[in-house]
Amino acid sequence: MNYETILVAHRGPSALITLNRPDKLNAMSTMLKAELIRALHDLDNREDVRVIVLTGAGDKAFTAGADIHEFQGRTSIEQWHMYEHGTLYDAVDRTTKPILAMINGYCFGGGLELAMACDIRIASERATLGQTEINIGIIPGGGASQRLPRLVGLGNALKLTLTGDRIDAAEALRVGLVDEVVPHARLEGRTFEVADRIASRSALAVRLAKAALRSSARLPLDQGLRYEQSLFTLAMASEDKEEGVRAFLEKREPRWKDR
Repeated sequence: MNYETILVAHRGPSALITLNRPDKLNAMSTMLKAELIRALHDLDNREDVRVIVLTGAGDKAFTAGADIHEFQGRTSIEQWHMYEHGTLYDAVDRTTKPILAMINGYCFGGGLELAMACDIRIASERATLGQTEINIGIIPGGGASQRLPRLVGLGNALKLTLTGDRIDAAEALRVGLVDEVVPHARLEGRTFEVADRIASRSALAVRLAKAALRSSARLPLDQGLRYEQSLFTLAMASEDKEEGVRAFLEKREPRWKDR
């Protein structure tokens, strides 16, 4: 597929999506969001892609958030129509393959919501993060009210959202907003190390594990445990389970069939 605002590249079993508006700090325009949704759908359906990595072009920003220029003159009805058929954040949630956010710089507002929707967040030591919508008189609309408290706790979520303050990568790691912080020069290498390790596992087991863990955010404990058991049963009945056990006993690397 051809895109105007994103780049898609393949690195072994992983796909790299780059938000490509560096002159706008990779701000998420309507076109960028639509193209990112298309790319995620395409990559999720490709057998040669096992992991997706998401980052921003240049050294300044992952994404500074929504393109504020598009907010001018937009009515509440127009805004509603933009969301009634689903959003970029829904598309990230629907993606069955692991998505790693490689946070290389500014990560604000809707950009932070995009990173939070990903499965794993690895940040450069230079990264700055913030839930900044309150600074322009609005509130988050891409899931922060639900995802942010789950990651950092209600108190930290309220503090970040109500002040609109920005925090550095070290503080983001301390409160649980990101999963790892690395030197800027090591960001890409480390992110793909993690991606490659995930890609070396059974794609079926990875998909089932992600589904089980993701369900914990929406299901009560008893329902979540039953869902986990149903997925565990599928994994135990798979060809990859048989291959994994054989490889372990024979002290060799498994040859996954992903079924």
